[in-house]
Amino acid sequence: MADPRSGPQPIHGRSQGRRQSILSEFIPESLPYPPSFLATSPIVREILTRDIAECSSEDDSHAQASDTESETEVRPEDAKLAFHPNGIAYGSGYSTIAIQGLDRPVPNPREVEDSLQAEISLLRDNAILPPKHPRSQRNNLFWRLYRRLFSTKIKDHEDPEPIFQHFPAAETTPLLGGAAEADETLPTPPAEEIYERFEEAVAAQAIKTTWQRETKTLIQYAAPLIVTFLLHYSVTIGSVLTVGRLGMVELAAVNLATMTASITCYVPVQGLSTCLDTLCAQAYGSGHKHLVGLQAQRMTWLLWILMVPIAVLWWFSEPVLSAMVPDQETASLAALFLRVLIAGMPGVAALESGKRFVQSQGLFHATTYALVIGAPVSFALNYLFVFKLDWHFAGAATAMAITQNLLPLLLVGYVRFFDGSQCWNGLTRKAFSNWGPMIKLALPGMIMIEAQFSVLEILTIAAGQFGTAQLAAQSVLVTVTSTSFNIPFPLAIATSTRVANLIGAHLSDAARVTAKVAIVAGLVVGCFNLAAFAVLNETIPRIFTEDEEVVSIARRVILVCAVMQIFDALAAVSHGILRGVGRQAIGGYANLFSYYLVALPISLSTAFALDWKLSGLWTGLTIGLAVVSALEILYLYNADWESAVAQAEERMKSEDVSNETKLSPA
Repeated sequence: MADPRSGPQPIHGRSQGRRQSILSEFIPESLPYPPSFLATSPIVREILTRDIAECSSEDDSHAQASDTESETEVRPEDAKLAFHPNGIAYGSGYSTIAIQGLDRPVPNPREVEDSLQAEISLLRDNAILPPKHPRSQRNNLFWRLYRRLFSTKIKDHEDPEPIFQHFPAAETTPLLGGAAEADETLPTPPAEEIYERFEEAVAAQAIKTTWQRETKTLIQYAAPLIVTFLLHYSVTIGSVLTVGRLGMVELAAVNLATMTASITCYVPVQGLSTCLDTLCAQAYGSGHKHLVGLQAQRMTWLLWILMVPIAVLWWFSEPVLSAMVPDQETASLAALFLRVLIAGMPGVAALESGKRFVQSQGLFHATTYALVIGAPVSFALNYLFVFKLDWHFAGAATAMAITQNLLPLLLVGYVRFFDGSQCWNGLTRKAFSNWGPMIKLALPGMIMIEAQFSVLEILTIAAGQFGTAQLAAQSVLVTVTSTSFNIPFPLAIATSTRVANLIGAHLSDAARVTAKVAIVAGLVVGCFNLAAFAVLNETIPRIFTEDEEVVSIARRVILVCAVMQIFDALAAVSHGILRGVGRQAIGGYANLFSYYLVALPISLSTAFALDWKLSGLWTGLTIGLAVVSALEILYLYNADWESAVAQAEERMKSEDVSNETKLSPA
């Protein structure tokens, strides 16, 4: 057992969290992948090594001392199931594209505690630890059926031989063969003993799981993410709902404007800032907490500078938009919307950096708290500016821009008055140095995300060729499908986290159970969304607009979107599983193939050649999602998880010595 860490630690060539070491070696060498996907990237080591060296001056000595004093006892090598779903940093984009996030390199104290509780749950399920509650002595038909359907205990689903004798009980914990059947629960052993027993159980292949346990875990992981994602996207929904009441042209213009804003600004910002998932967590986990704030500052300044040319493009966007859509009024309103949104650019960048800043410290609910306040304020501002002050179309854009700036301010308030300030060492000129490696680290992830999201911009431009009514209906459909996607996407994030944790703990059989549960859950979610779309196909469009022509178009096409919901959910979940086993590169290539070589050609040919218009555009997208989900599920079905994990572990061990010599303690 390694000694507890009591201060800033040297950043070695590989992540100290066991899951990360395995997964970073799990991607085959023959497949190129963005280096930002690997927490152990040489670029990460280069950035942090430079920062540590620069911050070793006397001016920062107090920060180092503070880090040493505040560092809690963390054992990342013991935390096999430590990593918390970090989808809060993904932002909220449009449907059909699963943003590829980054693996967490080092567990923080909260994640270590979560890991301990997860290990206790698995040990209890396998009757290796005493139960949390006394087992009911009732054995009637109802209780037998209840245990069969809902119990997470292995023994309630099969009848294995007792396994307590395989693990000799410690003096402090009477783990006897009949402990699980006792009338009273026994005290939970100390953490050190839990770690040891979990290692012994894994080595003896005595850890199994049930679909009930994995279902419960995925629900616990996904539920808060669903709330957060819906709150985040509600900022966009509020503007679309408000503008839809103004007229068909305004509804078409807001779709063109928001999609253009996403492709030219929001998606690149999200893509570039994903490198902070690695940098901030690596800095925090290594004990150099003051570097977390430095990385967030550096990215914020970088994004603000990059936004200058984007702002110029938005200000003079009317000629470009006029070339994209035939209706001049729609293009003019969209350009006006973009000009107003320039005021919200600083907040967009600050929020993306701020989310990573708090997330790296385990403060996963900080952004949710900010959204709980910001989302209602956004709706109130839309109502005030558009209807009460008669600012009309510009009022919706103003409300969105104010909300975009409000959210990071709320996050700053949380850090200032509640938690997270220990990683903030104040503004520093060092934030303007060491940009080259950070850009090199962030660029590949941004390119991949941008390439995938660009499909939607192409489809929006295509929809504009059919007239204002079709483009307005496209606005309704994009908003609705994006909202529904905020259920399976958090499920995918939860799945990738759980699968990765189990793979990292060498529980490939349990990971396979999780994958099966996730695919079934994705199918259930997809069917639920399909039913909702089909039943409410008349009601949903009327929520956004009263224009009968737009309602008629959206009502017909939403039935195609209803079918798409199944494949949308399956594609998201299957991609989450691939990310969990470290094969996100395969998912990325499957996405690009399906969108550009399948979905886009079919969409454009059916929309224009067959004159299906919007129905054709969404039919092609549905077929593309069906292809990508089929490819990914087929790959997972044929994957040999055991041999892959064994090969990854062997390769990891073979590189331990060389990696340890790449960096010396700072």
